[in-house]
Amino acid sequence: MLALCIYDHIVQDFGHTLLRDPRHNKGLAFTERERHAHYLTGLLPPIISTQELQEKKVMQMIRQYEVPLQRYIAMIDLQERNERLFYKILIDHVEELLPVVYTPTVGEACQKFGSIFRRPQGLYISLKDKGQVLEVLRNWPERNIEVIVVTDGERILGLGDLGCQGMGIPVGKLSLYTALGGVRPSACLPITVDVGTNNQKLLDDEFYIGLKQNRARGEEYDELLEEFMKAVKINYGEKILIQFEDFANHNAFSLLNRYRTTHLVFNDDIQGTASVVLSGLLSALKLLGGTLSDHTFLFLGAGEAGTGIAELIALQISKKTGTSIEEARKKIWLVDSKGLVVSSRKESLPHFKLPWAHEHEPISNLLEAVKDIKPSVLIGTSGVGRQFTQEVIEAMSSINEKPLIMALSNPTSQAECTAEEAYTWSKGKAIFASGSPFNPVTYEDKVFVPGQANNAYIFPGFGLGLIMCGATRVHDDLLLAACK
Repeated sequence: MLALCIYDHIVQDFGHTLLRDPRHNKGLAFTERERHAHYLTGLLPPIISTQELQEKKVMQMIRQYEVPLQRYIAMIDLQERNERLFYKILIDHVEELLPVVYTPTVGEACQKFGSIFRRPQGLYISLKDKGQVLEVLRNWPERNIEVIVVTDGERILGLGDLGCQGMGIPVGKLSLYTALGGVRPSACLPITVDVGTNNQKLLDDEFYIGLKQNRARGEEYDELLEEFMKAVKINYGEKILIQFEDFANHNAFSLLNRYRTTHLVFNDDIQGTASVVLSGLLSALKLLGGTLSDHTFLFLGAGEAGTGIAELIALQISKKTGTSIEEARKKIWLVDSKGLVVSSRKESLPHFKLPWAHEHEPISNLLEAVKDIKPSVLIGTSGVGRQFTQEVIEAMSSINEKPLIMALSNPTSQAECTAEEAYTWSKGKAIFASGSPFNPVTYEDKVFVPGQANNAYIFPGFGLGLIMCGATRVHDDLLLAACK
């Protein structure tokens, strides 16, 4: 009798539980047969709706919201309620919804993550878990994980240190792994490693969801990341893809260099950005003419994105011309916060800038660098908005018939210039691309459609390829193949 009572209770609860499982819930799309089989009769209104009708209803609701963050919250609510419908809508309306679930709106979502936090998504590993990271990983209900996107939240887009609230980035990236790359949602695991934050505003915020302490550095940080990397391999095997996302420069390079020979790791900010930008450059050659080696490149920003792009460009030039990588690098110049990166600054430069410290007189600002170096391609990865001033764009236009301007910093507010500024100040001569989307621009009765050089066009397919071919390491040749 007791066993029968327990069985009845489990059966009665099954339908209720099913409706609260986002992976299997279909809402009003459950058929009469499914409702009867899964004990859903009476738990739903009698009407049976198609997924297409559900999609129409949700899109009508989303389009009523004028504030992008409201659209983001509506999409996340749907993902937490009905995963199938979420991905159906994202796939069918990817051009419209990509700016909602990804940059630029995801940046604002991360800034306000504590306030809009409803239900945890992903796995949080903090300094408190040191010594038991493997046990924390085993708390995740899915066992067949194929890709992890992990951040420590120190350099979220161009917004800086957002600490634990950076979780919006791995969640957003992995939604695109499914929508654009076709990787099963259950095979994706977003992770935030919380080592504190140096953002005083967050530390003072009563709604902040992370550790309220300054960031761990040095040995304490390295030990936690080492434990994490070992635990991931133990729990998920040799072929688990680990994508590093939005780590600050000093950690991004060291983590990639430390683990690229022992794990299947990929840094999206260094390698993903480089791949999509090189792809854009190869396409732009149809308009610019010549080969990559015929052009001179000037970067504003010498961090992980800038140096990553520069290195991949140099590698492509080296392979195509047969010259050394050192010789190929001479076509590429970098400007950081202290001016042009030159050899006389070598003693004060971090290791990742040293290959770009060429022989040249010091130049303190971007405009003078443009006038002196005379680049045909100007690439912005500074994370600081409006640095491509009218004077800079006009200087590029006076040097080149078709100046290539790439304002890559995200979100939109941090872009080095807008599409309208690039086209207007260049008098319609510029070839323009940005990291976040801009609307088409009309200049002198001609419509210009700006390109978007965003990692979303590369990492879902690149990750899918790594998973499908059973790769255990990421090599530069794979990145070049992805570019093409």
